[in-house]
Amino acid sequence: MSSLDGSGLLEEDFPAAGHATPKRAVHPEREELDTQSVDLQKRITDLSRELENVERERTSVEESRRRFSEFETGRDEMLEELTRGLGLLEEAEHDARRDAEQMGRTITDMRKALGKVEELEDVDTNQDDWKVRLTRNLTIIENARMEINSAKLRWPLLTENSEDQGSSENLASQTVAEHSFGHYCLMGLAFTWPLVLLGAAIFAYLLFK
Repeated sequence: MSSLDGSGLLEEDFPAAGHATPKRAVHPEREELDTQSVDLQKRITDLSRELENVERERTSVEESRRRFSEFETGRDEMLEELTRGLGLLEEAEHDARRDAEQMGRTITDMRKALGKVEELEDVDTNQDDWKVRLTRNLTIIENARMEINSAKLRWPLLTENSEDQGSSENLASQTVAEHSFGHYCLMGLAFTWPLVLLGAAIFAYLLFK
């Protein structure tokens, strides 16, 4: 009986029930599919990364293309604008220099005419050559008048002040004339009003007599 005692039995003679559960076999097809799935996922990740790189490169190329187009357009625009502006300014400068030269000559001629007029002296009729002196003075004045008239035709700024002054003088003359006419009317009424009253009184006296 002692040989059949449970305490003498070894654990190896009675393996645990869990250890006796058989493992499920994995089919080769399943392993292959799992491997393909992992490979495809890796390829998707790599393609996504490559797509991001390509997109960044495309954006960089588009930006460079835009800047290059902006450069060409800006260059053509500035060439046209600067050429046109420079031509206009050079023409204006040429005209300004020509006008300045002409104005300088006009100023010189007018100064000469002014100097001659300032040197004119009164003609003394007691002198024997007074007629000659008078003729010379009139000639100088006429030449000065021709000089200023020529300058007025060439330079409009000389006539602007004269026209404004003439308009002011005409307006003043017209105002004075209107005031004078009104003044004379009032004076005439003042003188004739007593006579009218006197005539009316005489007429009334004769009528009611």
